[in-house]
Amino acid sequence: MATVEAVCVSAKKGVPKKNVGRALFVENFGVEADAHGGGWHRQVSLLALESIETMRAKGLDVSAGSFAENVTTRGVDLARLPLGTRLKLGESVLLEVTQIGKKCHAPCAIRQAAGDCVMPKEGIFAKVLRGGVVKVGDFCIIPA
Repeated sequence: MATVEAVCVSAKKGVPKKNVGRALFVENFGVEADAHGGGWHRQVSLLALESIETMRAKGLDVSAGSFAENVTTRGVDLARLPLGTRLKLGESVLLEVTQIGKKCHAPCAIRQAAGDCVMPKEGIFAKVLRGGVVKVGDFCIIPA
């Protein structure tokens, strides 16, 4: 079963996010108190822990939130989900995948240190269809 490994926020754009353990996801906005929230298609960013571990294997000291993702998951291949896929986090939050990958900030500190970065290829973005609280340990499923 796929799980939520971290829930991260930052008050400013362009900086790593901090794992806060739990956060309120607001319908058609994103994560409460997160700088990337708003009425657009990239309200929430997600990255698999497996992707972070790939970067650790390259010698980087990175963890959940280092790639500015809001949700770090384990056990689901996020980058292979088609646009429009719905993800349920915990008991109530429902997301819809709106974008796979993104253009990397130039110059990205991660890319400079490792020669590569996983977020542009393996990170995904979603909008919040139904809000609620998400916390570390919650399940992450694709509802039928």
